[in-house]
Amino acid sequence: MNIVDFLANYFLFFFKLVTILVSLLLILIIIKGGKDLKKKKGAICFEDLSEEFDELKESYEDLISDEKSEEDEKASKKSEKKWWQFWKKKSESTEDEAKALPKLFVLDFDGDMAANAAQNLKQEVNAVLSVAKENDEVFVRLKSPGGVVNGYGLAAAQLERFKEKNFNLTVAVDEVAASGGYLMACVANKIVAAPFAIIGSIGVVAQLPNFHRLLEKYDIDYEQFTAGKYKRTVTMFGENTDEGREKFKEELEDIHTIFKAYVNQHRPQVNIDEIATGEHWLGSQALTLNLVDELQTSDAYLLSKLEAFRVIHVGYVERKTLRSSALKVLAKIQSRFSY
Repeated sequence: MNIVDFLANYFLFFFKLVTILVSLLLILIIIKGGKDLKKKKGAICFEDLSEEFDELKESYEDLISDEKSEEDEKASKKSEKKWWQFWKKKSESTEDEAKALPKLFVLDFDGDMAANAAQNLKQEVNAVLSVAKENDEVFVRLKSPGGVVNGYGLAAAQLERFKEKNFNLTVAVDEVAASGGYLMACVANKIVAAPFAIIGSIGVVAQLPNFHRLLEKYDIDYEQFTAGKYKRTVTMFGENTDEGREKFKEELEDIHTIFKAYVNQHRPQVNIDEIATGEHWLGSQALTLNLVDELQTSDAYLLSKLEAFRVIHVGYVERKTLRSSALKVLAKIQSRFSY
Protein backbone atom coordinates (compact mmCIF):
# COMPACT_ATOMS: atom_id res chain seq x y z
CA MET A 1 0.00 0.00 0.00
CA ASN A 2 1.45 3.34 -1.03
CA ILE A 3 1.23 6.54 0.96
CA VAL A 4 -1.64 7.91 -1.13
CA ASP A 5 -3.84 4.85 -0.47
CA PHE A 6 -2.93 4.98 3.21
CA LEU A 7 -3.96 8.64 3.53
CA ALA A 8 -7.17 8.04 1.56
CA ASN A 9 -8.16 5.14 3.84
CA TYR A 10 -7.19 7.13 6.92
CA PHE A 11 -9.31 10.14 6.01
CA LEU A 12 -12.23 7.87 5.01
CA PHE A 13 -12.05 6.18 8.43
CA PHE A 14 -11.80 9.59 10.13
CA PHE A 15 -14.82 10.88 8.21
CA LYS A 16 -16.89 7.81 9.19
CA LEU A 17 -15.89 8.23 12.83
CA VAL A 18 -16.88 11.92 12.85
CA THR A 19 -20.20 11.06 11.15
CA ILE A 20 -21.00 8.46 13.83
CA LEU A 21 -20.08 10.85 16.66
CA VAL A 22 -22.19 13.67 15.20
CA SER A 23 -25.14 11.30 14.74
CA LEU A 24 -24.89 10.16 18.36
CA LEU A 25 -24.69 13.77 19.50
CA LEU A 26 -27.83 14.70 17.53
CA ILE A 27 -29.72 11.74 19.02
CA LEU A 28 -28.74 12.87 22.53
CA ILE A 29 -29.81 16.43 21.72
CA ILE A 30 -33.22 15.28 20.45
CA ILE A 31 -33.76 13.15 23.58
CA LYS A 32 -32.64 16.04 25.79
CA GLY A 33 -34.88 18.39 23.82
CA GLY A 34 -37.91 16.22 24.56
CA LYS A 35 -37.18 16.55 28.28
CA ASP A 36 -36.64 20.31 27.91
CA LEU A 37 -40.13 20.73 26.49
CA LYS A 38 -41.54 19.53 29.81
CA LYS A 39 -39.72 22.32 31.62
CA LYS A 40 -40.53 26.02 31.59
CA LYS A 41 -39.67 27.69 28.30
CA GLY A 42 -38.81 31.01 29.92
CA ALA A 43 -38.89 33.18 33.01
CA ILE A 44 -39.99 36.62 34.11
CA CYS A 45 -37.19 39.06 34.99
CA PHE A 46 -37.67 42.14 37.18
CA GLU A 47 -35.07 44.89 36.83
CA ASP A 48 -34.90 47.95 39.09
CA LEU A 49 -34.36 50.83 36.67
CA SER A 50 -34.50 53.44 39.45
CA GLU A 51 -31.47 51.93 41.14
CA GLU A 52 -29.59 51.59 37.87
CA PHE A 53 -30.28 55.22 36.99
CA ASP A 54 -29.01 56.43 40.39
CA GLU A 55 -25.79 54.45 39.96
CA LEU A 56 -25.36 55.76 36.42
CA LYS A 57 -25.95 59.33 37.56
CA GLU A 58 -23.31 59.00 40.29
CA SER A 59 -20.78 57.61 37.81
CA TYR A 60 -21.40 60.53 35.46
CA GLU A 61 -20.97 63.02 38.29
CA ASP A 62 -17.66 61.41 39.23
CA LEU A 63 -16.45 61.63 35.63
CA ILE A 64 -17.08 65.37 35.29
CA SER A 65 -15.98 66.38 38.80
CA ASP A 66 -12.70 68.36 39.15
CA GLU A 67 -9.56 66.46 40.05
CA LYS A 68 -8.76 66.59 43.77
CA SER A 69 -5.39 67.44 45.26
CA GLU A 70 -3.65 65.02 47.65
CA GLU A 71 -4.65 67.12 50.66
CA ASP A 72 -8.25 67.17 49.51
CA GLU A 73 -8.19 63.40 49.07
CA LYS A 74 -6.81 62.88 52.59
CA ALA A 75 -9.43 65.21 54.04
CA SER A 76 -12.11 63.45 52.04
CA LYS A 77 -11.03 60.04 53.34
CA LYS A 78 -11.12 61.30 56.93
CA SER A 79 -14.55 62.78 56.34
CA GLU A 80 -15.82 59.57 54.79
CA LYS A 81 -14.52 57.54 57.72
CA LYS A 82 -16.04 59.92 60.26
CA TRP A 83 -19.43 60.10 58.66
CA TRP A 84 -19.65 56.50 57.40
CA GLN A 85 -22.23 55.45 59.96
CA PHE A 86 -24.32 58.54 59.22
CA TRP A 87 -24.37 57.91 55.49
CA LYS A 88 -25.04 54.23 56.01
CA LYS A 89 -28.15 55.03 58.04
CA LYS A 90 -29.17 57.62 55.49
CA SER A 91 -28.79 55.19 52.57
CA GLU A 92 -30.80 52.58 54.42
CA SER A 93 -33.57 55.08 55.03
CA THR A 94 -33.41 56.11 51.36
CA GLU A 95 -33.80 52.48 50.30
CA ASP A 96 -36.78 52.12 52.60
CA GLU A 97 -38.33 55.25 51.11
CA ALA A 98 -37.75 53.90 47.59
CA LYS A 99 -39.44 50.64 48.48
CA ALA A 100 -42.37 52.58 49.90
CA LEU A 101 -42.89 54.46 46.61
CA PRO A 102 -45.57 53.23 44.21
CA LYS A 103 -44.14 51.22 41.32
CA LEU A 104 -44.14 52.01 37.64
CA PHE A 105 -43.90 48.73 35.74
CA VAL A 106 -42.23 49.09 32.34
CA LEU A 107 -43.00 46.62 29.53
CA ASP A 108 -41.62 46.50 25.98
CA PHE A 109 -43.60 45.35 22.95
CA ASP A 110 -41.66 45.06 19.68
CA GLY A 111 -44.24 43.72 17.26
CA ASP A 112 -43.91 41.99 13.91
CA MET A 113 -46.51 41.09 11.27
CA ALA A 114 -47.50 37.90 13.10
CA ALA A 115 -47.71 39.64 16.52
CA ASN A 116 -45.44 36.97 18.03
CA ALA A 117 -44.61 39.28 20.94
CA ALA A 118 -48.18 38.83 22.20
CA GLN A 119 -47.16 35.55 23.83
CA ASN A 120 -44.43 37.21 25.89
CA LEU A 121 -46.79 40.09 26.68
CA LYS A 122 -49.25 37.63 28.20
CA GLN A 123 -46.60 36.37 30.61
CA GLU A 124 -45.56 39.92 31.54
CA VAL A 125 -49.15 41.03 32.18
CA ASN A 126 -49.71 37.96 34.38
CA ALA A 127 -46.57 38.81 36.38
CA VAL A 128 -47.46 42.47 36.88
CA LEU A 129 -51.04 41.75 37.90
CA SER A 130 -49.83 39.20 40.44
CA VAL A 131 -47.64 41.74 42.30
CA ALA A 132 -49.04 45.20 41.51
CA LYS A 133 -50.75 47.16 44.27
CA GLU A 134 -52.99 50.18 44.49
CA ASN A 135 -51.43 53.37 43.05
CA ASP A 136 -48.97 51.37 40.92
CA GLU A 137 -48.93 52.20 37.20
CA VAL A 138 -47.96 50.50 33.94
CA PHE A 139 -45.89 51.93 31.10
CA VAL A 140 -45.58 50.17 27.74
CA ARG A 141 -42.95 51.11 25.15
CA LEU A 142 -44.69 50.08 21.95
CA LYS A 143 -43.21 49.60 18.49
CA SER A 144 -45.23 47.94 15.74
CA PRO A 145 -46.15 48.46 12.07
CA GLY A 146 -49.24 46.26 12.54
CA GLY A 147 -50.04 42.82 11.25
CA VAL A 148 -52.55 40.00 11.63
CA VAL A 149 -55.94 40.89 13.09
CA ASN A 150 -56.23 38.04 15.57
CA GLY A 151 -52.69 38.48 16.94
CA TYR A 152 -52.99 42.20 17.58
CA GLY A 153 -56.53 41.80 18.84
CA LEU A 154 -55.15 39.40 21.46
CA ALA A 155 -52.31 41.78 22.38
CA ALA A 156 -54.79 44.66 22.83
CA ALA A 157 -56.97 42.42 25.00
CA GLN A 158 -53.95 41.68 27.21
CA LEU A 159 -53.43 45.41 27.78
CA GLU A 160 -57.12 45.81 28.59
CA ARG A 161 -56.57 43.60 31.62
CA PHE A 162 -54.69 46.49 33.28
CA LYS A 163 -57.66 48.80 32.74
CA GLU A 164 -60.06 46.19 34.12
CA LYS A 165 -58.02 46.16 37.36
CA ASN A 166 -58.02 50.00 37.43
CA PHE A 167 -54.28 50.41 36.86
CA ASN A 168 -53.29 53.55 35.02
CA LEU A 169 -51.79 52.54 31.65
CA THR A 170 -49.55 54.75 29.54
CA VAL A 171 -48.26 53.76 26.10
CA ALA A 172 -45.23 55.45 24.51
CA VAL A 173 -44.52 55.36 20.79
CA ASP A 174 -40.99 56.40 19.82
CA GLU A 175 -41.04 55.10 16.25
CA VAL A 176 -44.25 53.52 14.98
CA ALA A 177 -47.68 52.33 16.15
CA ALA A 178 -49.66 51.71 12.99
CA SER A 179 -52.73 49.61 12.26
CA GLY A 180 -52.62 46.74 14.81
CA GLY A 181 -49.99 48.72 16.71
CA TYR A 182 -52.43 51.58 17.18
CA LEU A 183 -55.18 49.07 18.04
CA MET A 184 -53.03 48.26 21.07
CA ALA A 185 -52.03 51.84 21.85
CA CYS A 186 -55.58 53.18 21.92
CA VAL A 187 -56.34 51.01 24.98
CA ALA A 188 -54.12 53.23 27.16
CA ASN A 189 -55.31 55.97 29.48
CA LYS A 190 -52.61 58.13 27.93
CA ILE A 191 -50.57 57.90 24.71
CA VAL A 192 -47.27 59.77 24.39
CA ALA A 193 -45.41 59.87 21.09
CA ALA A 194 -42.20 61.26 19.67
CA PRO A 195 -42.79 64.13 17.20
CA PHE A 196 -41.79 62.03 14.18
CA ALA A 197 -43.31 58.73 15.24
CA ILE A 198 -45.73 57.15 12.74
CA ILE A 199 -49.25 56.91 14.14
CA GLY A 200 -52.58 55.67 12.78
CA SER A 201 -53.19 53.58 9.67
CA ILE A 202 -56.62 52.55 10.95
CA GLY A 203 -57.58 50.34 8.06
CA VAL A 204 -57.51 46.74 6.83
CA VAL A 205 -55.57 45.33 3.89
CA ALA A 206 -55.26 41.91 2.26
CA GLN A 207 -53.43 40.94 -0.89
CA LEU A 208 -52.45 37.75 -2.66
CA PRO A 209 -51.18 36.79 -6.12
CA ASN A 210 -53.27 34.65 -8.46
CA PHE A 211 -51.55 32.08 -10.69
CA HIS A 212 -54.68 30.78 -12.45
CA ARG A 213 -53.82 32.11 -15.92
CA LEU A 214 -50.24 30.82 -15.62
CA LEU A 215 -51.49 27.33 -14.72
CA GLU A 216 -54.05 27.49 -17.50
CA LYS A 217 -51.34 28.41 -20.00
CA TYR A 218 -49.46 25.19 -19.22
CA ASP A 219 -52.62 23.04 -19.04
CA ILE A 220 -52.33 22.51 -15.28
CA ASP A 221 -55.61 21.90 -13.47
CA TYR A 222 -56.18 23.15 -9.94
CA GLU A 223 -58.99 21.56 -7.97
CA GLN A 224 -60.37 22.72 -4.66
CA PHE A 225 -63.15 21.16 -2.62
CA THR A 226 -65.09 23.00 0.07
CA ALA A 227 -68.25 22.58 2.14
CA GLY A 228 -70.02 25.88 2.71
CA LYS A 229 -70.73 28.51 0.12
CA TYR A 230 -68.15 31.00 1.38
CA LYS A 231 -65.58 28.62 2.88
CA ARG A 232 -63.08 29.94 0.35
CA THR A 233 -63.88 33.20 -1.44
CA VAL A 234 -60.59 33.93 -3.27
CA THR A 235 -57.61 31.68 -3.92
CA MET A 236 -54.06 31.87 -5.24
CA PHE A 237 -54.44 29.13 -7.84
CA GLY A 238 -58.12 28.86 -8.75
CA GLU A 239 -60.19 31.19 -10.90
CA ASN A 240 -61.61 33.95 -8.71
CA THR A 241 -65.15 35.12 -9.34
CA ASP A 242 -66.73 38.56 -8.91
CA GLU A 243 -68.99 37.11 -6.24
CA GLY A 244 -66.00 35.74 -4.33
CA ARG A 245 -64.18 39.06 -4.55
CA GLU A 246 -67.21 40.99 -3.28
CA LYS A 247 -67.63 38.60 -0.35
CA PHE A 248 -63.96 38.90 0.55
CA LYS A 249 -64.16 42.69 0.43
CA GLU A 250 -67.29 42.56 2.58
CA GLU A 251 -65.34 40.60 5.21
CA LEU A 252 -62.60 43.27 5.18
CA GLU A 253 -65.22 46.00 5.63
CA ASP A 254 -66.66 44.13 8.63
CA ILE A 255 -63.22 43.96 10.26
CA HIS A 256 -62.69 47.66 9.55
CA THR A 257 -66.02 48.51 11.16
CA ILE A 258 -65.08 46.59 14.31
CA PHE A 259 -61.62 48.22 14.29
CA LYS A 260 -63.18 51.70 14.14
CA ALA A 261 -65.66 50.88 16.90
CA TYR A 262 -62.83 49.64 19.13
CA VAL A 263 -60.78 52.81 18.66
CA ASN A 264 -63.85 54.99 19.20
CA GLN A 265 -64.69 53.09 22.39
CA HIS A 266 -61.27 53.70 23.94
CA ARG A 267 -60.67 57.18 22.47
CA PRO A 268 -64.06 58.86 22.12
CA GLN A 269 -62.27 62.22 21.68
CA VAL A 270 -61.25 61.32 18.09
CA ASN A 271 -63.30 62.05 14.99
CA ILE A 272 -63.46 58.45 13.85
CA ASP A 273 -64.61 59.25 10.30
CA GLU A 274 -61.66 61.59 9.87
CA ILE A 275 -58.93 59.30 11.18
CA ALA A 276 -60.14 55.84 10.09
CA THR A 277 -59.22 56.23 6.43
CA GLY A 278 -56.12 54.03 6.52
CA GLU A 279 -53.83 57.09 6.54
CA HIS A 280 -50.96 57.52 8.97
CA TRP A 281 -49.57 60.69 10.51
CA LEU A 282 -46.46 61.90 12.30
CA GLY A 283 -46.69 62.35 16.05
CA SER A 284 -47.06 66.14 15.86
CA GLN A 285 -49.96 65.75 13.41
CA ALA A 286 -51.50 62.93 15.43
CA LEU A 287 -51.63 65.23 18.45
CA THR A 288 -53.94 67.67 16.65
CA LEU A 289 -56.18 64.73 15.67
CA ASN A 290 -56.35 63.48 19.28
CA LEU A 291 -54.71 60.20 18.29
CA VAL A 292 -52.09 60.87 20.98
CA ASP A 293 -52.18 62.97 24.15
CA GLU A 294 -48.67 64.36 24.41
CA LEU A 295 -45.44 64.74 22.45
CA GLN A 296 -42.72 63.08 24.51
CA THR A 297 -40.18 60.31 24.13
CA SER A 298 -40.31 57.24 26.35
CA ASP A 299 -36.97 58.18 27.96
CA ALA A 300 -38.21 61.65 28.90
CA TYR A 301 -41.37 60.16 30.38
CA LEU A 302 -39.45 57.69 32.53
CA LEU A 303 -37.02 60.35 33.78
CA SER A 304 -39.95 62.50 34.84
CA LYS A 305 -41.32 59.62 36.96
CA LEU A 306 -38.15 58.64 38.84
CA GLU A 307 -38.84 60.78 41.91
CA ALA A 308 -42.46 59.75 42.33
CA PHE A 309 -42.16 56.06 41.38
CA ARG A 310 -39.86 53.11 41.77
CA VAL A 311 -39.39 52.13 38.12
CA ILE A 312 -39.31 48.37 37.50
CA HIS A 313 -38.74 46.81 34.09
CA VAL A 314 -40.61 43.55 33.49
CA GLY A 315 -39.56 41.18 30.72
CA TYR A 316 -40.24 37.58 29.79
CA VAL A 317 -36.98 35.92 28.75
CA GLU A 318 -37.19 32.67 26.81
CA ARG A 319 -34.87 29.96 28.04
CA LYS A 320 -32.46 28.67 25.41
CA THR A 321 -32.43 24.88 25.33
CA LEU A 322 -29.64 22.67 24.01
CA ARG A 323 -32.00 21.42 21.34
CA SER A 324 -32.96 24.87 20.08
CA SER A 325 -29.33 26.00 20.03
CA ALA A 326 -28.30 22.89 18.08
CA LEU A 327 -31.10 23.36 15.57
CA LYS A 328 -29.99 26.96 14.99
CA VAL A 329 -26.44 25.79 14.34
CA LEU A 330 -27.65 23.11 11.93
CA ALA A 331 -29.78 25.68 10.12
CA LYS A 332 -26.77 27.94 9.69
CA ILE A 333 -24.69 25.03 8.37
CA GLN A 334 -27.46 24.11 5.93
CA SER A 335 -27.72 27.70 4.69
CA ARG A 336 -24.01 27.70 3.92
CA PHE A 337 -24.48 24.80 1.53
CA SER A 338 -27.74 25.98 -0.03
CA TYR A 339 -27.72 27.68 -3.42
